[in-house]
Order: sequence, then C-alpha cells, then structure tokens
Amino acid sequence: MSRHVAIVTDSTAYLPPAALVRHRITAVPLTVVLGDQALEEGTEISARSVAQALQKRRPVTTSRPSPATFADTYRRVAESGATGIVSLHLSSEFSGTYDAAVLAAKEAPVPVRVVDTGMVAMALGFCALAAAEVAETGGDVDEAVAAAEKRAAGTSAYFYVDTLDYLRRGGRIGAAQALFGSALAVKPLLQLTDGRIELLEKVRTASKAIARLEEIAAERAGEGEVDIAVHHLAAAERADALAQRLRERVPGLQELHVSEVGAVIGAHTGPGLLGAVVSPR
Repeated sequence: MSRHVAIVTDSTAYLPPAALVRHRITAVPLTVVLGDQALEEGTEISARSVAQALQKRRPVTTSRPSPATFADTYRRVAESGATGIVSLHLSSEFSGTYDAAVLAAKEAPVPVRVVDTGMVAMALGFCALAAAEVAETGGDVDEAVAAAEKRAAGTSAYFYVDTLDYLRRGGRIGAAQALFGSALAVKPLLQLTDGRIELLEKVRTASKAIARLEEIAAERAGEGEVDIAVHHLAAAERADALAQRLRERVPGLQELHVSEVGAVIGAHTGPGLLGAVVSPR
C-alpha cells in the first residue's frame, strides 16, 4: 500500500471550502466566545456576527482548540488511511493552537509533524496548499513540511485597519503602537513579521492607506508567478476594488482569492479590515 501524507491546518487559514475538499485538507476550528457562548469558527458563528458584536461593544474573545480536539482529528485522519500527518498552524505569537497540536501529536497513532508557520489567514492557507500539492504527488512528510516552510518564507501579508483598538484589546499589538495611532489620528498599515503584527507605515487618510496597500502588494508581487489573497471584514466593496486593481497590475498573477476573514481574526481586527497576502510560487 502506498504511503499517504495527510495535511491538517486550522480554521484561521480561511481556505475556500472547495480547496479543502479538493486537496483533502482538514481544518480544526478555533472558538469564538461571544458573551457566555463558545462557538466554533466556520460552523457556529460568522465574521459578520462578530463585526456586529464589536460595533455594539459586546465582549468577544477567542480560544484555541483543545489538545483533545487535535488528538481526535489525528486519530480520524489516521483511520482514513494516512500514514503520516503534517499539521500546519497560525503563528504561536497569536494563539496557543500550535502548542495544543504539539501535545496531541505525542499520542497520535501515526507520526505527526507540527509546524508553526508564523502565518495567519491565506498566508497560512497557501502554506497548507503547498504541502498538500507535494503530498498528492507522493511526497513524504519531510518534503511536505519543506514545501510549506519554503512557501511561508516567501509569503508576505499586509493589512489596513480602521482602528488599532481591537488589536490592542486582544493583545495582538503593543499598547504604545496603538496609542501612537490614536493620538495622531493616522491610518496604520501593518505587516506580519516573524509571526507578529508590526506597524509598517502611517498614512493620514483611509483612501491613501488603501492606495498604499495596493502599491506595496503590487511591488511585492513583482513579475514572477504569484498567488494573492485579498481579505476583508465588513468591507466587501473595498476588497473587490482592490482585487480588481491587483488583477490589472500583477502580470504573473496565478490565483486570486477574495474572502471575508473568519470570526477569530475578525474579533481582533474589527470591521473595516482590508488585507493583501502575496505568495510567490
């Protein structure tokens, strides 16, 4: 019997449902706590519900999957015929998801390699797709991990938020950076660096910030083959417009995904988020 490497990720990868099915990728859900309700991302709560709750200043928090949830996932994947598993997750700087997966991997019935990609959203999703493509062509666990890590190393994620307040509340950005943005009434552009959210540039207006986001993404894409994802929260028109402009500006564009982020990321960024993930092939 041929060896089969399975790919597991988490719900913050925001892969299109069709891609999960086509590449047989399993996504373990994180949890959003809305008031006194704990709800699974992707099935029990939408990003739009989170956006509405945030706008009403209702308490919203998030939590990782439990080690038991990962253990059950690894068992089911092994029972489906996998002889090895590559488990790829969002940055450990944001969540304890990676740690929970590591704990569960120790008791798994087949070898599991758990990878902290340092990424989130489709920056993580592209890593999972790269690993799945290797696994589909008969690659082993080491080769699938290497493909994911190579993709992560080349991928960049930039995003605009209307306010840094939600990131500050969730501890995802330093209080000093948040205060700086609020005090000067600037519109911040952020980037994912070493698994953390860092301030990239300060722009005076939303329109100029979004134009600059487009410029940075196009420059990063260059002219080689590249995949791009445009994410948003409660800002569909902004996202569609940005995607169309990038489609026109990036000659080597292969795949372009446009999607609303899920409830977990939405809880930390707030409505108005606009992001661009640039992932060279």
